[in-house]
Amino acid sequence: MAVPHIFPVRVYYEDTDFSGVVYHASYLRFMERARTEFLRELGIHQQAIFDGAHGDIFGFAVRRMEIDFLKPARMDDMLSVETSADAIGGASIDLAQRILRGEELLIAAKVRVACIADGRPKRLPSWVREKLAL
Repeated sequence: MAVPHIFPVRVYYEDTDFSGVVYHASYLRFMERARTEFLRELGIHQQAIFDGAHGDIFGFAVRRMEIDFLKPARMDDMLSVETSADAIGGASIDLAQRILRGEELLIAAKVRVACIADGRPKRLPSWVREKLAL
């Protein structure tokens, strides 16, 4: 995917620790929302999948995440979460995510999400592969 999906996030008080700096786990929520919107923009709607609209019912679960916390964000900052697909495996998708404040890189992450059905890995359906085609 040549152009990353961009998801804007405003930092609120609830996202910070006592000093007004974003608490590390808040970045996970920001990235989760961005991944959901990335899929939604591609026409992969998770509620429709859960409802069986495409046949098999499955979900996506984070299998692996590597995060570099480079610089802190603070209360009231306006951030952008960039998401792009790097690779598609048999039952997984490798994603790159970055969180920026303007042009300043704050967080860099590599995320592997697995396709799961009935608690087990499931091959990515062909329609999902087509929408994610790199």
